[in-house]
Amino acid sequence: MAVEENKKNEEAAIQGLLDDCIRSLHDKNIEGLMSIYAQEVVSFDIVPPLQYIGADAFRKVWEEVFSSFQGPIDYEFHDLNITVGGDVAFTYSLNRISGTRTNGQKTALWLRWTACFRKINGKWLIVHHQNSVPVDLEHGKAVLSLKP
Repeated sequence: MAVEENKKNEEAAIQGLLDDCIRSLHDKNIEGLMSIYAQEVVSFDIVPPLQYIGADAFRKVWEEVFSSFQGPIDYEFHDLNITVGGDVAFTYSLNRISGTRTNGQKTALWLRWTACFRKINGKWLIVHHQNSVPVDLEHGKAVLSLKP
């Protein structure tokens, strides 16, 4: 029973971290957002290049995202799954980012998200992060109109 209770506590800790992430995104709080990433994070994001290595490189991506929105950014996790095993965990979900771009255009984008966590010095941190969108292989274009 203690193992199951510990697993539930660790899942709740990761859920709390993701709740903080949503608040940081909404408020464009770069320090709060970056606090969930390990320094050695490797990210495969939907924007080039193929990968970002290290928190400093990934910070620049988030700063660009923040500067591309006027006002708050809304972010939602749907069908979030958290799996914990010892000092590693992974999550996956369908996520929606929305808001008003600096050009006045309202946007809402669904993406697929996977994150791998490691417990480092007693704190869960993302060590790998991947976003993706479906692709129309025949035309070589992202399909951004899909919704869950």
